Amino acid sequence: MIHRNIASLALYCKPNLTDLAMLLKFKKQPISAQEEIGFLPDLSNPRVISVALIAAVILAIMFALAATPEDGQLWRTLPLLILFMMSLTLSIIIVLQISRKFHSTLAPKALAAFCIGISLIITYVLSVFALWNTNMPLTAAHESIFWNFFLIRNYLISAILSAVILRYFYVQHQWKSNIQTEARSRIQALHARIKPHFLFNSMNTIASLTVSDPHKAEKAELDLADLFRVSLAQQDKIPLNDELNFIRGYINIEELRLGERLNVAFNIQTGLNLTTPVPALIIQPLVENTIYHGIEPFTAGGRIIIDISSDDQGLIVRITNPIPQERDPERSGNKMAQDNIRQRLQLAYGGQAKMDIYESGEDYTASFNIPFNAK
Repeated sequence: MIHRNIASLALYCKPNLTDLAMLLKFKKQPISAQEEIGFLPDLSNPRVISVALIAAVILAIMFALAATPEDGQLWRTLPLLILFMMSLTLSIIIVLQISRKFHSTLAPKALAAFCIGISLIITYVLSVFALWNTNMPLTAAHESIFWNFFLIRNYLISAILSAVILRYFYVQHQWKSNIQTEARSRIQALHARIKPHFLFNSMNTIASLTVSDPHKAEKAELDLADLFRVSLAQQDKIPLNDELNFIRGYINIEELRLGERLNVAFNIQTGLNLTTPVPALIIQPLVENTIYHGIEPFTAGGRIIIDISSDDQGLIVRITNPIPQERDPERSGNKMAQDNIRQRLQLAYGGQAKMDIYESGEDYTASFNIPFNAK
């Protein structure tokens, strides 16, 4: 009976393991989209420069049409305004590209303020240069009403032009970021769900139990089949109870390998609605991390606490594991599971969900929230 079930499991997994191999092969290839810090694109890209110049020309035409209703004025004003705005745009692009190493570390709001500040400074320089070409003495010009009106108008043009282009770049960055996040999240989620070494260890454990404890072997085989069934299912969200059952099945398999070293406690708030939808396999990668980093390094094992509660806003999930006194550099990890969960929460709930990490002297806690009423 056991051997027949294992054969069935192998047959069930065979086509999916082919997909897994293809997935892992694809995972090695980096996503081609450019990784950027901040929302400004590569300002040396000809396409980006073209978009900025086109926006400058369009705004110049709009300003000229609004400011010169008299016949004949438009054709005298428009070329000068286009020249001014194209010069302003190119100057801003050059300065921002040169200072890219500095402003790439700024937060979006600070970056926008920095860009607008640069544009106003360049606007002043270009305005002085334009006034200098009129042969008017600068000392007299600064005291004239014409200069004040001229400068204020140029500042308004510069601020509006900068705001329009920055808004365009920000929207484009958000759109590209969402696409990259979704693609990366799906790849990393699948990669985290089915790790080859976990599969091989589980199959070896089941094979060794077929002789010593056939009942445990059969139960482990069913748990493993359930894990693969859920892992390969195309479900974005599942009930919380299904997620917890999946985690219990995963822990049952790990307990066969680790024995008494693995001690897991579920603290689930009384009256919690277990039908609440959650992203599929949002908790399992963290549980896997706690076993790898918080249990395996200890000879005597340790205790993992999975705490699930709720407040007025939504579910709160906390997972705590012990911290080894001496950390193995090979187990430092690349935080892929945590980054994966952050990206999936951001994709599913935007700014309504977040993940936090707390580290005390002896314990490591990862927590995140899932809003009840996500927009």
